[in-house]
Amino acid sequence: MQHEPFLPMLRELARCYQAFEAHSGGHIRALGLTPAQFDIVATLGNTPGMNFKELGEKTLITKGTLTGVVDRLEAQRLVRRSASPEDGRSMIVSLTPAGARLFDKTFAAHLGHLRLALGGLSAAQLQRFETTLRSLRGAFESAPIAEPSPAVAGRSKNRRSGE
Repeated sequence: MQHEPFLPMLRELARCYQAFEAHSGGHIRALGLTPAQFDIVATLGNTPGMNFKELGEKTLITKGTLTGVVDRLEAQRLVRRSASPEDGRSMIVSLTPAGARLFDKTFAAHLGHLRLALGGLSAAQLQRFETTLRSLRGAFESAPIAEPSPAVAGRSKNRRSGE
């Protein structure tokens, strides 16, 4: 098996993401929210609202998951849906007054929690990390999409069918 020079970087990227999720997610759950609920509340905070397409792009939550999370937040009276003034077929999701209060409370608290991990980094370090991550994202976004080879596709198909 060929050892690719980028594998150690990918492992570290995955470990970094897992560490971030553990640090962030635990605090979010202690605030009484799921990470997806917090993501939506934080994204809608200080905005007049967004349609589902915009909300999905900004949160990176898939459409099916997004609808369910918005349904649960709406049932808790934290968000509301209203018809878009520009496009009657589109719905705008916005925070209710209770949702805005939740945003004010949880967003500030979560920034403080993240500061525990990231506050010791210098402005120069933070800028370097941001630049490096943006470059890495660009590499993925500009890469051509490869089709799986028939041998690989056939092998995974056989595994699923139990052969």
